[in-house]
Amino acid sequence: MSSLPLESLEYQQARERIAAAYDTQLLQSAGRKVIDLLAEHLEKCQASSKSVLNWNEPAENITVAARMLHEAEACEAEEIESRIQLLVETIMARGHNLHDPRYIGHQVPASVPLAGLFETITSVTNSVMAVYEMGPWATACETALVREIGRLIGYPEGSFSGLITSGGSLANLTALLTARNVTLGESWKEGLSSRNPRPVMIAHGAAHYCIERSAGILGLGTENCLKAPLDDRGRIDVEKLEQLIRDVQSQGHPILAVCASACATPIGAFDPLHPIADLCEKYNLWLHVDAAHGGATCFSDKYRHLISGLERADSLICDAHKMMFVPALCAFVFYKNREHQYQAFQQSAPYLFDPSAPDLVEYDSGLKTIECTKPAVAFGLWGIWATFGKTLFADLVDLTFSLGKVLYDKLKAAEDFQTLHEPECNIVAFRYRPEAIRNAPAEKIGELQLRLRRRLIESGKFYIVPTQFEGVAALRCTVMNPLTTPTQFDELMQTIREQAQNLIGSEGFESSMQ
Repeated sequence: MSSLPLESLEYQQARERIAAAYDTQLLQSAGRKVIDLLAEHLEKCQASSKSVLNWNEPAENITVAARMLHEAEACEAEEIESRIQLLVETIMARGHNLHDPRYIGHQVPASVPLAGLFETITSVTNSVMAVYEMGPWATACETALVREIGRLIGYPEGSFSGLITSGGSLANLTALLTARNVTLGESWKEGLSSRNPRPVMIAHGAAHYCIERSAGILGLGTENCLKAPLDDRGRIDVEKLEQLIRDVQSQGHPILAVCASACATPIGAFDPLHPIADLCEKYNLWLHVDAAHGGATCFSDKYRHLISGLERADSLICDAHKMMFVPALCAFVFYKNREHQYQAFQQSAPYLFDPSAPDLVEYDSGLKTIECTKPAVAFGLWGIWATFGKTLFADLVDLTFSLGKVLYDKLKAAEDFQTLHEPECNIVAFRYRPEAIRNAPAEKIGELQLRLRRRLIESGKFYIVPTQFEGVAALRCTVMNPLTTPTQFDELMQTIREQAQNLIGSEGFESSMQ
């Protein structure tokens, strides 16, 4: 293999290009400009002076992104700072503005802006974890957070363990992999193909799709992820759950885990955890709780009753990038039995884990997570907690959950809106049903909701999401911006009315409602 001679022009030019990319003075000057641009951008977002969603067709955005890649080849060194400014401005001009109070869509928050400064340290210094010596401070921050939040959840001091991983889907998969390995013995080495009768998993009937996806990845098969029946509030029906457990066990099927939700995504329903935990103890079953959204209520004196019994779960997950309002991704996995943290994986990697320092194994995250190289995702949460204290997280939960009730009350009081449930948190599902279409078939009313939402988000005036309720399309809001006020709810309802009036009055739409 040939290499560049050190005295060659090509070698010197390569060194110069690399030096420009690593120039700390450029980092300083461009960084200041980027922070100024971000602050100006957030100020405009918070004042709702921009579109919530900068809508462009995918092909157009891809064309612009590709063109800017090619333009970089002609960029001179003295133009780099202005080039960075242009790129940052383009990102903000074509992205989604979650910090606009009119963003009340997915369970992705308007994150605390200062958290981004701590996340910047992660990116610029490339702080990573797998073994303690690669990320000593990252490990310390993560461990401290696990211990503090575990205590708030209610786990006894010193008995539990936990970790942070990249997102709720990976967190659920990790916890359920542990459940599989503990419940089904030698499944890590032997697999599940030879097991007969086949193992199953029982999950909340409207569990996040990643639970069923985990069943597929773990070798159970999605058909063996059984749906627990729900009550009229969208929670697991405990009596019917027990009957399902009995039926499954009478047929000889091992049950990997019972997966409850706190709360379930569609309408924010919190399962009754104490009765479910009683059943799991009675039948000797692993209880896993997906508390990605609701786990943060452990900070709140007002709402923590919603997760009463969470401390009885054998495993649970909680997303800090949801109701703790830090940038994605930062998801916690907790185990009631601290020894279970080593049950998910069983590998030897002498090039990574140092056998001469066995006392450090406890702090090597690579033994507990699917990731080997994992960024120091705890810095944002640790930084905000260490700056403002944990009361801020209680404030964020209390305020946004209370705003969910305000939105519900406004919708319920309006004759042309249909509320579908009484919210337990900041998730509210509803339909717009004006007099003109009130007697239309259910599927047509559902069609109106979807078409309304599409018009609404492409207008840039609001961002909400679709859902289904009892098999019919509906609209769904999650108050994930603590700067949202009741005034924005009034504006949302009026904007929906205006968009619906234009839509219903369009040619052919009224006839399609018949």
